[in-house]
Amino acid sequence: MMLEVTKLLTEYNKGRRNFTGASLNGVCLYRANLAEINFEEASLIGANLSGADLTGANLTKANLIGANLSGACLVNANLSNADLIGANLGGAKLANANLREITLNGGNLSGANLSGANLSWASLRGANFSGAFLNATFTEANLQNANLNSVSLVEADLSGTNLRGANLVGANLSHANLHEAILVDANLSNAHLTGANLDQANISKENLTAATNN
Repeated sequence: MMLEVTKLLTEYNKGRRNFTGASLNGVCLYRANLAEINFEEASLIGANLSGADLTGANLTKANLIGANLSGACLVNANLSNADLIGANLGGAKLANANLREITLNGGNLSGANLSGANLSWASLRGANFSGAFLNATFTEANLQNANLNSVSLVEADLSGTNLRGANLVGANLSHANLHEAILVDANLSNAHLTGANLDQANISKENLTAATNN
């Protein structure tokens, strides 16, 4: 059953936070205050949540396919196992967010702040991270063909991560952990690898030559 936006906001303002399994496909919650809300397993396909305050929200297993979360505040939010295929999180604040095992293939995270976020085992194939701040955990994540052009990955944990064919031109990977990472066909032109851990990483000599190590 579809939950009307007016009813949702009215009940939220009265103190209700639990909206587990709610159906909110295509709704407009632009710049809405939804801090600490529980949207676990909710359906928010194509919803407009741009600029919304979702600080500390629970979006575990939520369906956010094609949703607009640009500029949203998702600090300390839990989005583990959420489906975000094609979602727009450009400029979103995702510091310390739990993004374990999310599916964000083809999504937009350009300019997003993911400092301290956990993206372990996430599927991020072809996602756009251009200009994002990624001092985060990507253990065994799939970043195949992702756009990581000029991103900051300083001290990021990329152990076991699949970066096959990724665009890492000008990326800062200083002191990043790339243990057992797959960097086959990745473009590391002018990337910074000072102090990076490349132990057992799958990387070609040509890629290393193109990167900056000082």
